[in-house]
Amino acid sequence: MESNLDRSTTWPYLGGEPQRLNYARAAHPAGLAVEAELGALDGGHALLYPSGMGAVATVLLTLARPGATVAIAAGAYYGHRQLVDHLAHWDLAAVEFDQSGPPPAGADLVLIEAPSNPLLQMPNWEAAASHGAPVVCDATIASPLRVRPLEHGCDVVVHSATKVLSGHDDVLAGVTVAHDPALSERLFQTRRLAGIVASADTAWLVHRGLKTLAVRLERQEQSARLLVERLARHPSVTNVRYPGFSMIVSFDVASGDAARRVEISLDAIENATSLGGVSSRLESRHRWEGDRIPAGLLRLSVGLEDPDALWADLARALDQA
Repeated sequence: MESNLDRSTTWPYLGGEPQRLNYARAAHPAGLAVEAELGALDGGHALLYPSGMGAVATVLLTLARPGATVAIAAGAYYGHRQLVDHLAHWDLAAVEFDQSGPPPAGADLVLIEAPSNPLLQMPNWEAAASHGAPVVCDATIASPLRVRPLEHGCDVVVHSATKVLSGHDDVLAGVTVAHDPALSERLFQTRRLAGIVASADTAWLVHRGLKTLAVRLERQEQSARLLVERLARHPSVTNVRYPGFSMIVSFDVASGDAARRVEISLDAIENATSLGGVSSRLESRHRWEGDRIPAGLLRLSVGLEDPDALWADLARALDQA
């Protein structure tokens, strides 16, 4: 379905009756078009949001009751934990667990990540699916071209479409995908009533990014594998994490001070946050997440630049570590 950039916020009734398109807070043509494509990619019913955390917030509003315990994969995206902690006035409790094993007994909602960001660990699908609580999987780094969590027993997939799906660093967006039509309808009603809806321009930009997703991902993975091999041989690197796919590589240097020296010595690679775009970026996650992440860990998002040029920049910076 081709994305139609119709910026209208309201559409006329037909024969005195509202149609599917009546008010843009519920739906608009560009959103419906990209949701159809996203749903086909992940194998479910997709909904678009103005950010990835908007998608996660909608899931919590829909599935978490007051007093619930939310089990969150340790080493996964820190924003998930921050949001649950922020909702402490709902008496929500966050409990982190090692997602290579089962979620803790008594959890009312399970949030895993495939792979985790920035530790790049994959979940134990069977253990999560057999727990009994609803399972939500953040698959932002993998994209549905590499991981389809609904096929592994998850109830909802979330993506920060700002990152890999859009890929051009020019739009904030999020996605949920659910296999169960009834659950998708609940998410839709939460989004509609709370107004957590992406604009037509946002939807159009996400749809544009999907057109190049496969090509971008193939090139970025080729470059990432080359850099992984070279990082593993560099004397300043003590550990390299790579799940075997994606453009994200995490590696450790000796200390937080060494990580800082690498950051400020870069030239071609941006020292900036976010990931998945056409431009390469590197940052220390310890500055944001504290002791839950090793002080010397650096997360590298590999872009579309020449991999030899990227390595030359990395090697020069690592020599300063």
